[in-house]
Amino acid sequence: MNDHYSRFTSELKVRPDDIDMNNHVHSTRYLDYVLAARYEQMERDYKMSMDDFINIGFGWVIRGLQINFLRPLKLGDEMLVETQLDSYSGAQSEVNFCIKKKSNMKTAAEGKILYTMVALKSGKPARIPEEIIKKYTI
Repeated sequence: MNDHYSRFTSELKVRPDDIDMNNHVHSTRYLDYVLAARYEQMERDYKMSMDDFINIGFGWVIRGLQINFLRPLKLGDEMLVETQLDSYSGAQSEVNFCIKKKSNMKTAAEGKILYTMVALKSGKPARIPEEIIKKYTI
């Protein structure tokens, strides 16, 4: 995480359908946790929900993803998902994240997601408008 932009935190809980045959959270669920947190934080913290993006003709797609798995989460664990805008340029923004087990505050996973803004009509990359940059660079 950096010190340029605000960090926001969402609280989630591991559900039974998140568990794999090794009796811990399946690796793909960690991305789901980050996406759920970002969805909540867009509305609550940035004051611009995903519905707002759709209404003005934009959406986000994932261009790249890096996750470092450090400790397993298990059924019933509560977690804190912290995210923070790291950088933006043109149509892209990079978001850092950290997932911590709430009971001991140890990091379960961390990484970054590279998003590309797209125009919904064309499906092509679209430069991030200045009014969106102002809302997200707090």
